[in-house]
Amino acid sequence: MEKRHIAFAGVSVAMVLLTAACGSSKDNSAGSANVQPAGGSQTVGAGASASAGAGAVAGATGGYEAGGDSGAAAGGEAGRTGPAQQLAVKEDAKLGKFVTDSKGWTLYRFDEDTPKPAKSNCNDDCATKWPAVPADDAAATTGIESSKLGSVTRSDGTKQLTLAGWPVYRFAGDAKPGDTKGQGVGGTWNALAPDGKPAGKTAAADDSLQLMVNNNAELGKIIVDGKGMTVYRFDKDSAWPMKTGCLGACLDTWKPVKAVDTTKVAGLDAAKVTSFKRPDGTKQAAFDCWLLYTFTGDKKPGDINGQGVKGTWFAVTDKGKKAGQ
Repeated sequence: MEKRHIAFAGVSVAMVLLTAACGSSKDNSAGSANVQPAGGSQTVGAGASASAGAGAVAGATGGYEAGGDSGAAAGGEAGRTGPAQQLAVKEDAKLGKFVTDSKGWTLYRFDEDTPKPAKSNCNDDCATKWPAVPADDAAATTGIESSKLGSVTRSDGTKQLTLAGWPVYRFAGDAKPGDTKGQGVGGTWNALAPDGKPAGKTAAADDSLQLMVNNNAELGKIIVDGKGMTVYRFDKDSAWPMKTGCLGACLDTWKPVKAVDTTKVAGLDAAKVTSFKRPDGTKQAAFDCWLLYTFTGDKKPGDINGQGVKGTWFAVTDKGKKAGQ
């Protein structure tokens, strides 16, 4: 009996490993799986987690526990509200250049928001910990292009400031102007660089995001490309082993998403982002082993005209599942 248990455990482990590899095999012929390494988890900003300071202890969920001088916290609460007014650019040895409001409070961005179209996904309890910066009375400064300033309407109807399309926030865990305790919280919150990218020497050098998540009013959280265009999966493809069922005339309508740099994704598990070698030798992006496409019938960011086409094409959720199912 003991030998049977050991044998079964060995088979189970083998199955897990095969599944993790998206069914890759020794067959490298066109159309078969050719999975590239995922490259590990996404690295955004200067720190993977916020430092535990006297003013706040940041958690992976974006929360914090107040501590330290209660008087400083009370004074900070008043400073963390209201318009940003004249923005300023500060420089830090660890973060490089980052943006503050007129009073010196650090301004942040959230990786689970989207810039194209601009949308805030931080509401309710999240908005208490990360107060939205009102859009009115904001002005650019040297180092920030005024054309990058804008606004987005939040779910409660208020207008929030945006920088390069990204909604702008303060952090309730910052006890005084100049604090950057929100940096790296949950792996999704970062101080804003002047160009709207995450602050931090590594992140600031990155190009725009290549895959991210958009909270669609009809379908919920779905994957979009760097231009904000909806990404789809095809039921006639195979995830295990990875194979494509979209060839020939199909490619006139459904365009394979090019393989992406896994450090340039937001709101997704970067370990699930892989690539697939198509029959023509090009590399196509895949998420959770499903090949990704855009639809030529979508004309602008946010369109979901490809959803449900012929009962085989579906937008992809942030978990890799078919949206709307």
